Amino acid sequence: MKLLRFQDGSKVCLGALEGETIVALDPISQDYPTMLSIIAGGEAALARVREVVARRERTVPLVDVRLLAPLERPGKFLAIGMNYRKHIAESERLGVPKPQQQYWFNKQTSCISGPFDDIVTSVTEKLDYEVELAAVIGLPAKGVDAQNAHQHVFGYTVCNDVSARDWQFHSPTFTMGKSFDTHGPIGPWIVTADEIADPHALGLRCSVNGELRQESNTSEMVFSLWEQIAYLSTAFTLESGDLIATGTPEGVGVAMNPQVFLQPGDVVRCEVDGIGAIENRVVV
Repeated sequence: MKLLRFQDGSKVCLGALEGETIVALDPISQDYPTMLSIIAGGEAALARVREVVARRERTVPLVDVRLLAPLERPGKFLAIGMNYRKHIAESERLGVPKPQQQYWFNKQTSCISGPFDDIVTSVTEKLDYEVELAAVIGLPAKGVDAQNAHQHVFGYTVCNDVSARDWQFHSPTFTMGKSFDTHGPIGPWIVTADEIADPHALGLRCSVNGELRQESNTSEMVFSLWEQIAYLSTAFTLESGDLIATGTPEGVGVAMNPQVFLQPGDVVRCEVDGIGAIENRVVV
């Protein structure tokens, strides 16, 4: 299923996408008022969603609504750096050493925005894009091994790990340059894990104003999603709804020669096969 959040007048609603039509999940809104509550509800919640979808009591054309970030603010928004081989190579050319283990940083959850919302430049003069596959944790994970990690994924979404490169190295954690408001667009929906046979065989790409900048496949990850979950859950519990951005491929603006950064008016499109695309305009 493709689960989403949408604006209906002044009201925020949950829905499931069927073709080009949204089936509103109003009948279960008292029990499951948020996407996080559906995720935490697991299979029981998904069974209720399927019942509502089958009845199709209220439907809305997709083109008539504004889609919101499919996930309300999660407990954690974690992102792995330099997890594609060619991206590591282009980073090394910029003087960033190859990490010796998985290299993680936080994006503050307040950066999350909708799939078609504007990206605000704020004070950065070096705004950059990073297309990524993002995984949403379902069943909480602690001390999970890689072989069983797939059991803890609720679904997948598209993420643009927007980066303020001039702020990124203000501290060794990257957090400042990765967490500006509006610098975490995700969406357009969450595709439940049962619809993605292998998250390590998905094409992904990013274009700016129609010009292709990034194109790769999740098979090029250095550390698989399963290894990522195992590594993180060794240290702390991954909770229902936590968001994991799995890394970006080569082609980022900071690595171009000469460097090319996003400017007001630019339109950035990030796409992952089997999931969908998000598209965001850069504004001041």
